[in-house]
Amino acid sequence: MRDNEMLEKEEIFSKVLRAGRRTYFFDVRSTKADDYYITITESKKFTEEDGSFHFKKHKIYLYKEDFGAFREILDEMTQFVVDHKGEEVISERHQKDFKKEYQSEDEVSSFTDISFDDI
Repeated sequence: MRDNEMLEKEEIFSKVLRAGRRTYFFDVRSTKADDYYITITESKKFTEEDGSFHFKKHKIYLYKEDFGAFREILDEMTQFVVDHKGEEVISERHQKDFKKEYQSEDEVSSFTDISFDDI
């Protein structure tokens, strides 16, 4: 079998999640026995001082026999984080290019009433 044909057979279904400097690739692949498994790849972009860049990749292989336990633990862990810290991403505030995208009630209601006669 040619390499291209093998690649087409191996990659069954894919989704991509772009998240800032990170990109997550979710792929359903096929084993030689024609069973399916999932790979999750994290690709993170690193920029060098000279302007060049490279990517570091980490891959997880997830097989069907582990789906249930993996899902339960992932759900439990994500719920724990949301319950204890909420859904706001605090670390974004510490980035040098952070821009607040919402206004608090105080900011919305605090304004100065100026009459045209005052101008």
